[in-house]
Formats: sequence, C-alpha cells, structure tokens
Amino acid sequence: MGAIRIENGRVICPASAIDEVATLYVQDGRIAGRGVMPEGFPVDAGVIDATGLVVSPGFVDLHAHLREPGYDHAESIESGGLAAAAGGYTTICCLPDTKPVNDNAAVTRYIIERARAAVVHVRPIGSISKGMAGEDVAAIGSMREAGAVAISDDGAPVMNARLMRRAMELAADFDMPVMTDCEDHNLARGGVMHEGLASLRMGLRGIPALAEDLMTFRDIELARTTGVRLHIAHLSTAKSLDFVRRARQEGIRVSCEVCAHHLALTDEHVQYDGNYKIKPPLRSDSDVAALCSGIQEGVISAIATDHQPHPGSDKMQEFDECPFGILGFETSFALSLETLYHRQMVTLPQLLGLYTSGPADVLGLACGCLRVGDPADIAIIDPNRWWQYDVNQSFSKSRNSPFHGRYFQGRVVTTMVAGNVVWNA
Repeated sequence: MGAIRIENGRVICPASAIDEVATLYVQDGRIAGRGVMPEGFPVDAGVIDATGLVVSPGFVDLHAHLREPGYDHAESIESGGLAAAAGGYTTICCLPDTKPVNDNAAVTRYIIERARAAVVHVRPIGSISKGMAGEDVAAIGSMREAGAVAISDDGAPVMNARLMRRAMELAADFDMPVMTDCEDHNLARGGVMHEGLASLRMGLRGIPALAEDLMTFRDIELARTTGVRLHIAHLSTAKSLDFVRRARQEGIRVSCEVCAHHLALTDEHVQYDGNYKIKPPLRSDSDVAALCSGIQEGVISAIATDHQPHPGSDKMQEFDECPFGILGFETSFALSLETLYHRQMVTLPQLLGLYTSGPADVLGLACGCLRVGDPADIAIIDPNRWWQYDVNQSFSKSRNSPFHGRYFQGRVVTTMVAGNVVWNA
C-alpha cells in the first residue's frame, strides 16, 4: 500500500460530476489528490500510464450469490472476490441463501470474517425470514448491528404479505433497506422461461410477466404503508418498471436494479442449454426496450450482476431440471458497454453511475466515489479494447455462462482495492 500516480487517464466520477483528463494520486490506500500533486507526495511513487483509458471508481454490485458457507464447491467468498475484481468490482453485496442461511448475527459475523480473505470488499445481506422459509421474521436488528447492509428474500420470495409488512416495519425502524425478489410463486411454479411465443415454440412451460408485476405492486404498496427503503432486485418487465416510475413520482422510497443479461438477451435467444435458464427469465423485446428507456430516464438506479455460480454437474441436467442462474462478475460491464454505450443510448458517465454511485446510494454505502480522502477503490477501463470471454479461464469455481466464446468491445484492465492492484488484464 504505497504511493501510485495514475497518469493521463480520463477520470470519471459520477458522484462528484468529474469528467476530465488528469493524474490521480493514491497514497496509503486513499485518493490523495487529482490534477495537482499533493504536498509531500513521494516523487518516487509508482506510475500507471492510463493514457487513452478511463479511470473510474471501483464498481459496486448490489446482488451476488457467493455460496459460502455451505456450497463452497460452487463458489467461495475468496474465488468470487477474484472473479469480481476481474470485472472491475471493488465492493460486492452477498445474498443470504447460504447453508446455514444468513438470518442471524452469528452467520453475518462469519461472512464478514471470511471476507478478510477476499481481494474486494464484501458486504453481507441478511434474510427477511428465518431460514428463508417465509414463516417468521429473521433477527433483523442483530444482523444490522453485526454488519448486514440490507435484508433480502432473494431466491425465496416472501408470499406472506403480513410477514413482509412486519419485516418492513422492523427494517424501517433500523433504517435498513429491504431488497425484494418480486415473483408470485404460485403463478411461476413449474415455469422455466418467459411465457410467450418462444416458450410455446420450444415446448417449455413459461413464467408469466404477471408473476413479477403482481409482487412488485404489492411490495411497493407495503413500502408506501411502512415507509421503508425498498429496492426491487433484478427487475425485468415493462409493467414493473412503470410501477417503480409512478411510485418514485409519488415520493415512495423505492429504487430498482436491472441485470446486464436482461438488457443483452431476450427469450428468443434461449436455447435448450441450462446456461440460458435464468430467473427472472429472459424477457420479450418490448420488455428489454422498456428497461433501456428506464435507464435513459434515470428510473433505474443500478446494474447488478445477480452472479449465481452453479457447478457443471447441476447445470448439465435437462433444461427443466437444472437450477436457475448464471455467472455475472466478469461479463456484466462488457455487456453494458455493448448494449448501452456503444449503441449510444447512454454516455460513459451515465453508465458508470449505474455501476458506482447509483448502487452505493441505494444501500448508503461509503464507496463508489473518487473524492480526495476516499478509499482508493479504482477501476481502469479500456472502453474500446476487444477481447474474448473464456469461461474456462474464469476465477469462479463454476462455469455456467451463456457468453463463453463471445467477443466484447471494452473491458476493465486494472482493478485497485485500497490502493493495491488486485487485477490486471
């Protein structure tokens, strides 16, 4: 953790509205200065030449499944952290669907302790209900005190509206955000892809968009009643987005995220391959167009990965039988560059805001910025560099990605955490 000059890069910090070519000075793990060398900065500091590159705050992921404890064969906090660093992430928030479930302070503290072995910052998210069973509220206050940054039911949506209301009331008391996975299990039961012409043609049972829309509406109304900070995870339908848009206009404290794969692929891309089995499922062209518009309007606060590692033995089953989910850390930003930036839907500062200040603001995290004095968590990006994604070279323990072999334009070439280089392309 010495001193480093990052020279001649285009420094973009959406939180501070900074977009300029300048030298960034890093010392003792923090941003020491920008532009003018700070007094006392070592003249023999290390140098990173960022000419032609973009220097951004490190990315923040609100939505990742790290599998530890309990499913370390699919991923560990350490291996997931390495994969995240390769994608430009310096802070990742991990969901509670572990074994045991992160529903109490002991498990929260265990994850924080294990995260010391990760090369990135790991922030645990606790569960809404005990054991994620949807029957009793989890120990929200003690998890908050132990270091949980939010509560979530991701992977097991709470169908009991009374329990959800009580959890929101408690979370509001602790000023703790609630992150919801909006799906009506009864409507979605048995479905394996989006319900539409593609599912009919393929002979696969569909998951209707209505399953998401009903629960999105319910949780927004519960947030209206309780005053809690509500965050809708992996939103994927046009109608759910409209519910969020209207709620925000009415002053309800609601935000939402989308995943890069829901912007890059539709149900027409689905193949009889478990790597295309995702939940929420890949939606229709009109849904994707609505999500892109929502990003342009600023309704969507963040792009998340929903990184869900599964071993090959699980994903190589028949489509109906294999689990939902794909890897996301190493491809999310490249997909977003391709889908949004290179198609001129958003500017680079706008896109970087969805990966840095946007997600940080959702959970009130002290990261995602390059102000003097902030931690030197940095991603250096070449937005035009062509590269090929090889899932077999991934740092993840799992290989479940539909993007193996795909060429991308633009990638993170260096990731720094607390002033230390933890990834170089």
